[in-house]
Amino acid sequence: MHTRAQDTAGPVGLERARRLFETSPHGRLIGLELVDRTASEIITRIPYRGELVGNPETGHLHGGVITTLIDQSCGAAVLMHTCAEEERVVTLDLRVDHLRPAEPGRDVYARCACYRLAGEVAFARAVAYEDDPEEPFATSMSAFMRLRGGGGGG
Repeated sequence: MHTRAQDTAGPVGLERARRLFETSPHGRLIGLELVDRTASEIITRIPYRGELVGNPETGHLHGGVITTLIDQSCGAAVLMHTCAEEERVVTLDLRVDHLRPAEPGRDVYARCACYRLAGEVAFARAVAYEDDPEEPFATSMSAFMRLRGGGGGG
């Protein structure tokens, strides 16, 4: 179950995270959506659909779907915690450890947190799971370049 904590990121940061999903063509195509947030994390979901399957024999989701879930969700977690409205982020480094395949026929979730905002770089971590974030099928650490003044398109 996803619970809410007091919002310390603020409504502007949350709106920026939502906008990232609405304006990302790939995210929209695979159905990526913001489900919930706490004071320090966001929770996102991709509903299971047959066209997202990478292996028709097993029904497992394509690895690229999982990577997009994690990458865009971590980027949104960073945006939620940055201050400047015009700031954008682009992925510098993304490491995904696939611990097991996601279960066929199940929606997948990511719980992501920005754990450090440095001058030019932000750092995030994530777990991807079906029901319980304590039983992830993938974990991730990532770094994002912070672009201020409207630079970049990421």
